[in-house]
Amino acid sequence: MADRPGAPTPPVLVLETDSGSTVMSPGHDYHVGRDPLSDIVLDDARVSWHHAVLRCDQDRWTLADQHSTNGTYADGHRVREYGLRPGSVIRFGNPADGPRAVLADPPQPAPDRPFAVSLPELTGTFRAPTTVRPLPERTVRIGRAPDNDLVVDDLVVSRRHAELRSRTEGGYEIADLGSHNGTYLNGRPVTCAPVGPGDIIGIGHSAFCLVGDQLQEYVDTGEVSLDVQDLTVAVDRGRKVLLDHVSFPVGEKCLLAVVGPSGSGKSTLLRALTGQRPADRGTVLYDGRDLYRAYAELRQRIGLVPQDDILHPQLTVRAALTYAAELRFPEDTARSERRARVDEVIRELGLEQRAGQPVHSLSGGQRKRVSVALELLTKPSLLFLDEPTSGLDPGMDRSVMHMLRGLADDGRTVIVVTHSVLSLAICDRLLVLAPGGKVAYYGPPDDALAFFGFDQWPEAFEAFDRDPDRDWAGEYRESPFHRSYVTEATTQPRRPEPAPLPAAPPPRPRSRGAQLGTLVRRYAAVLGADRTFLITMIVLPFVMGAMARALGSGGLDRENVINVLLILCVGAVLTGAANAVRELVKERVIYQRERAVGLPRSAYLVSKVVVLGTITVAQAVVLTLVALAGIDLNAPGGRGVLLPPLTEITVAVALLAFSSMMLGLLVSALVSKEEVTMPLLVLVAIVQVVFCGALLHVNGTPGLAQLSWLVPSRWAFAAMAGTVGLDGMVPGETTDDPLFRHTTGVWLLDVAMLLVLSALFGLAVARLLRRHEPAVMRK
Repeated sequence: MADRPGAPTPPVLVLETDSGSTVMSPGHDYHVGRDPLSDIVLDDARVSWHHAVLRCDQDRWTLADQHSTNGTYADGHRVREYGLRPGSVIRFGNPADGPRAVLADPPQPAPDRPFAVSLPELTGTFRAPTTVRPLPERTVRIGRAPDNDLVVDDLVVSRRHAELRSRTEGGYEIADLGSHNGTYLNGRPVTCAPVGPGDIIGIGHSAFCLVGDQLQEYVDTGEVSLDVQDLTVAVDRGRKVLLDHVSFPVGEKCLLAVVGPSGSGKSTLLRALTGQRPADRGTVLYDGRDLYRAYAELRQRIGLVPQDDILHPQLTVRAALTYAAELRFPEDTARSERRARVDEVIRELGLEQRAGQPVHSLSGGQRKRVSVALELLTKPSLLFLDEPTSGLDPGMDRSVMHMLRGLADDGRTVIVVTHSVLSLAICDRLLVLAPGGKVAYYGPPDDALAFFGFDQWPEAFEAFDRDPDRDWAGEYRESPFHRSYVTEATTQPRRPEPAPLPAAPPPRPRSRGAQLGTLVRRYAAVLGADRTFLITMIVLPFVMGAMARALGSGGLDRENVINVLLILCVGAVLTGAANAVRELVKERVIYQRERAVGLPRSAYLVSKVVVLGTITVAQAVVLTLVALAGIDLNAPGGRGVLLPPLTEITVAVALLAFSSMMLGLLVSALVSKEEVTMPLLVLVAIVQVVFCGALLHVNGTPGLAQLSWLVPSRWAFAAMAGTVGLDGMVPGETTDDPLFRHTTGVWLLDVAMLLVLSALFGLAVARLLRRHEPAVMRK
């Protein structure tokens, strides 16, 4: 971090009460009272709801009474405000026998009884615990609700989250209570598992550890370190190295910028540090814990803002953040709690005046602020940003970087990958990667150009390309900068390569229905705000239906029946496929990020199917009724196969539109750019027309017949042809098709095949979505 002159380090004190101990760190106010949400809860009638506050001003701790009814007493005297020191005795509510608290210096770790986690070789965590409690002799319920035995004030924690139970045979076990974000043991999700000394129980931003006869709690307040050790990534079976033994430490409240020429491995490093694509070799230590092995738990503490916006541009700022809060917070979080957190991040990012505006109406810098606000909802300790200033003017560039500076100063570690060198001076550390993924420099930004021997950054980047054989990494390893800012600054010991351990993905939310409901409402809101989509959705079925009606207004007969049915097929295909062909590719970045934080793949896909399917089926019904309502269909005997003729044709058109929508989703999942979807939509329509059986004699033609089985229009046209008795109305070679027969078995087969194809397309889409997920999520 930056070498800044600092004030004297304020003392860390331990407040000991009958219910346990609280480690008080400077920079946080500790509220005392009967309120269950207080930092120090005293369940005594003589204690006021909000009784007193302990805070650190510069280098001394102060106790301030909050106008309590029965008073606060320090060293035997009633006080309004009192300077505290180790050894001070405080009484609340009564000077003689009121609840008592004593201040003491925190004990130092000792070999026989470490004050931090007892098995540092498993975790590397050496911090002092936030609170210390005696081990329970009964079941202890942990959660966010005030009536839990152990209250965790964290919105990602469920109201009834987990229980720590004493076992009849001795020892303890941790049991998850169906929580939204899961309970973890040593970084792995568990439902019920025994807990031994030194094991780490992860619940939200808190970790609990059994040490001796104590239950120690460690709260992740955001002030964490990151140690990167020998990260190596290779592709093409090791022939091409993208990252080459990258090592560096990142301290607390640090703003780190990562720069380098194209192809130097910046994006690869970002994916390795966030766990999206773990390195082939090496270790990433999150405050001493192996990120890859504990990814399922620690993912909740990592925020990632990709280069592309992770927002639906049609939604307002507040709506986008509100839907994100619904997806990321437990289902039992009250709407008022979510709204309060949304309002808090809006204020923190200075977006109050923009909260009601659609995202697409914001400037580039403002949209980036909204993307950051979305990630800050869950209070991540590590925040990664990929090219946040790309495409911004110098003023916006400076504004975004100063925003990141403020986020780091507020107690986060912020790592930004950037091509811009305009605001590097405000960063604490600078990492320069040379081609081949090698560390060319790591240290204070102000010393980087002098280290390379250049006056301007363009000259340095040109040198990387001009001198590809120069050993940039070797020169840095031999420099004093490496010794000062890497070797001597690394607080964690070098870890041996851990035994292979398959990464555990985050648990699926217990309430899939709640996730699906939120996704459906959000997607409906997005489509409802898209006026172009709405107009197309309304107009298209009427236009296609009117064309079919113009041909068959006098009733279906030998001259027009094939053309009318063909227009219905084309209308259904265009309606369904056009609705869906852009929907996955345009949201790919959003899906990748939401999947990384635990969104179920199935819930995302089903939400698309539900909303688009409802719209598509409604359009198909309008199309059919506009085309055929009131027209004599001339079905055999005036009856359909099983239902009235108009009903049967409506069913066939609706199923064709739905299966074409699923085919459109398949195309959207296959392509990498939104621009190619429209040409493919035309191709899909042409293929459906060719293989439907209206223009060519498909049946009995080797190869052509088998290929047509995969085309939905083949079965839809056959079902409609069976309803109206096409083979009898227009006898000939083209209509002499067994699938056109006016029989129950054939019609049901045609309809069933449309359902089967829809299901097959859906399975293929789910499989393709998997390609765009973080590696750890691909099960």
